Amino acid sequence: MLTSQVGDKQLIITTETSVKRMVKIKDPEAIKRLIASDDYEHKRIISISAHIDHGKTTTSDYLMRRAGLMSDAAAGQALMTDSDEEEQARGITIFTSVVLLNFEVDGEEYLVQLSDTPGHLSFTGEVSRALRASDGAVILVDALEGVMTQTETNIRLAVGGEACKPVLFINKVDRLINELKLPPAKVYERIDIIISKVNALIKKVAPPELAKAWRQSFQESTVAIGSAKTGWAFTMKTLEKKGIKPNVVFEKYNEGDERWLRENLPLDDALLEMIVTHLPNPKEAQKYKIPRIWKGDIDSPEGKALLDCDPKGPLLGMITKIFVDPKSKRPTLIGRIFSGTIRSGQSIRLVGMKQNVPIKRLGVQEITDILPMDEVPAGNLFSVFGFMCPSGESFVDADSDMAGFEPIEYASEPVVSRSIRPVDPQDVAKLGDVVSKWIMADPTASFFHDKESGEYRLNGIDPLQIEILTKRIHEQVKIHVSEPIIVYREKIIKRGDEFHTKSPNGHNRIRIFIEPLDEKTIELIKKEKIVMEQAPRDRAAILRDEAGWDAKEARKILDIHESSILVDAMSGVQKFERIWPYVQSSWREFIDQGPVAREPIMGVKVTITDATIHNDPAHTGYNEVATMSTSGLNMSFLSAQPALYEPILHVDIKTPADTQGGVIKVLTGHRGQILNIEAEEDTVTIKGSLPTAETIGIADEFRSASAGRSFFGYQFSGFEPVPGNLQEERILEIRARKGLPEEMPNMGSWNRWIYKRT
Repeated sequence: MLTSQVGDKQLIITTETSVKRMVKIKDPEAIKRLIASDDYEHKRIISISAHIDHGKTTTSDYLMRRAGLMSDAAAGQALMTDSDEEEQARGITIFTSVVLLNFEVDGEEYLVQLSDTPGHLSFTGEVSRALRASDGAVILVDALEGVMTQTETNIRLAVGGEACKPVLFINKVDRLINELKLPPAKVYERIDIIISKVNALIKKVAPPELAKAWRQSFQESTVAIGSAKTGWAFTMKTLEKKGIKPNVVFEKYNEGDERWLRENLPLDDALLEMIVTHLPNPKEAQKYKIPRIWKGDIDSPEGKALLDCDPKGPLLGMITKIFVDPKSKRPTLIGRIFSGTIRSGQSIRLVGMKQNVPIKRLGVQEITDILPMDEVPAGNLFSVFGFMCPSGESFVDADSDMAGFEPIEYASEPVVSRSIRPVDPQDVAKLGDVVSKWIMADPTASFFHDKESGEYRLNGIDPLQIEILTKRIHEQVKIHVSEPIIVYREKIIKRGDEFHTKSPNGHNRIRIFIEPLDEKTIELIKKEKIVMEQAPRDRAAILRDEAGWDAKEARKILDIHESSILVDAMSGVQKFERIWPYVQSSWREFIDQGPVAREPIMGVKVTITDATIHNDPAHTGYNEVATMSTSGLNMSFLSAQPALYEPILHVDIKTPADTQGGVIKVLTGHRGQILNIEAEEDTVTIKGSLPTAETIGIADEFRSASAGRSFFGYQFSGFEPVPGNLQEERILEIRARKGLPEEMPNMGSWNRWIYKRT
């Protein structure tokens, strides 16, 4: 038995076989040396990504075993990157784990900076953030389940959104042999189908100039086939090097000799071969990645430093993950340096937050521990703590005005809500602080504070995400939590009437109308291509060139909130700046809670055409301004044919052909629609859409209809109108739940504030 110290972990390597395959056990000094090295040829920054339960974390175990972080016996069983107790209890990955590994491959030393990402839709934000910091992606697909919804999402995010070059690992091939008893020809046919589907997705989303080069091919050894559970895999190259034919897999399973496969076709050999041969180093990757994620001048000195991953250039990096220690609750910020070098003790400028912060402790992440570093140059991941900022925040040198990175793309929107309130009413302020920090760690969730009730409404992608968040919050502040509810949207069909409203004292007036916002502008807002922090001229140019706005109108935007815009079309109005804070507050509250059912408003353009403000500030208080503003907004909205919209999921159900009828009956019985049915031998894949409100318990119904033989996956696809025959019923249900009058909304609540010339 051998023992070795890596960081503060004692490792035990037990078998003779493991010693032979353990090329070399590295110590912390080796990691530090490789981080500081300018030998970029031997660095890789990658993510492992897949649909839930397709085997990412089990696969990661073998890479960590190879690097000396666990014993041979534990590999595939320890699930080392699932370090959180909640992950261990549920048997799923919830948080991305970051680990730095060094290997020797064919006599050359490599540093692999690895992110093991979640596969559940609830935590897809973790995937997006990990991919921003990565150059390559190992895409895993279960050989039995095939390409599922989250597989498609991950390929779109990795290859399309973040320009991460992919390689493919088709896992769980043993299931085709042991469970389905398929002969070799049928197994190869299934594998070919998976490769073909993955390539079709890559072709669709990859940068056009890279799509052909990024095509997956077993012949070119960018595809590995194997079983992480057993610990074997091979590429064409590994078979050729060892003179082994692929049919040996079937022979060894028939003989019950799986150990032979693990010893002669080790999984880590095949993966590392793909990673070091086919995935790019940071210098290679940044040449095509930077123009996609940074909109500064590529020909400037800063741009050239970024393209070259220059450690001597100006500092530019991004915080891509916030790891909150489950016990101490201390946040550690993890990110990547794309240009320059970050140093312990220096100050950096957070671009979005517009503030300077000190680097109190710097290092690199090893799952839950930090290996201290004095400095970390470009082309590396890093860890730091001593300050807090949102995930996705760019940073530069303290005295720099360099532009930050483009926002990270997320696959889903918050569509499920739970109300939370402190057990002790005196903890309201503390609760707000705790919730805001967790939202910084996961910006795919959001929260709204109802000052009247003292409740926080926590919005998330689905019930599981909210459940995990509320558990974390409860550990710091004891809270009462409501049952989860679906978050709808309110939207208008046409332009509303213009309303001229007055304040309660009659001394102030405002003229307002509302209309639907065009889809292109909504897209620009969601992708944060237009933000209020921009210079009006720059923002107007984007709106003019990309969304067809009138140039003059585009320069007079007063505010952008959620997916809506407030525009100034006033002429000659005096003292508007005095009431502007109250107008802005009123319009934002209106967008957050519309008049139909107090649900968020989606995609509107509000225009203020005129206003009259009293000379005496005593007559222009908040209540006066808010009343006239809110009245005009609500009445114009109600005159514009408003409707309630519900979140819709795209669903994939793979099921045996003889259970197809029962599965379709379940889907259509929950207002689902069938979009496509694909047949593959004895199975079918049913693709459809399903209202989020109908998903509670539906997975169990699918399993019941297929005797437990179906696989169900889903992803957010957008919002659609609630069917006309259900509109009023659903609106009244929501209003009753919120304690609103149980009647359809009308203008009667506000029309007394209409200004009438006397």
